[in-house]
Amino acid sequence: MVVDDHPMWRDAVARDLSDAGYDVVATAGEGRAAVRIAGAVRPQVVVVDLQLPDISGVEVTRQLVAADPSVRVLVLSASGEQEDVLGAVKAGATGYLIKSAGRDEFLDAVRRTAVGDAVFTPGLAGLVLGEYRRLAAAPRRHDEDTPRLTERETEVLRLVAKGLTYKQIAERLVLSHRTVQNHVQNTLNKLQLHNRVQLVRYAIEKGLDQE
Repeated sequence: MVVDDHPMWRDAVARDLSDAGYDVVATAGEGRAAVRIAGAVRPQVVVVDLQLPDISGVEVTRQLVAADPSVRVLVLSASGEQEDVLGAVKAGATGYLIKSAGRDEFLDAVRRTAVGDAVFTPGLAGLVLGEYRRLAAAPRRHDEDTPRLTERETEVLRLVAKGLTYKQIAERLVLSHRTVQNHVQNTLNKLQLHNRVQLVRYAIEKGLDQE
């Protein structure tokens, strides 16, 4: 699903996706309409602009993820400002891409977003990880009742925190891509998290990216 208030841009993005073999189930030019339509068509990935005429793309992301935690949101915006990027990620976006990205980069980002990879325009990933590390340094009130992960789940989580893709993790651990996905999904369920971005934040808070 494509959400953008500029008809020509929205149509161009939808056309690129269709030409690449994706099923574009809907498009929308306003945020509230996007949330309503998404509830009916249940897209796997939603490509969202931040600047919409009624509610922001951040709010759209928040409502979409709240309604369906399995949905993946890829923000496609002209802005690379820290406030916008972090706002989108905190709302539940799986990825954030600047509109200056080329067609191939965009299509690759959609493909990776669909499988839960955290995808960012080069330079923005460091910004997000830096913010997570800053938050991780803050005092934590309690750590009891943390769900127990298996040794394999912890091993996969550690590699996720280091920024490896599912394919790279599978090769590193000599597992199938599907097995890695299952471990990640089990970990998400245990920790009551919604997407890989939140999982990375959890892992960094635990210091797993430094091991």
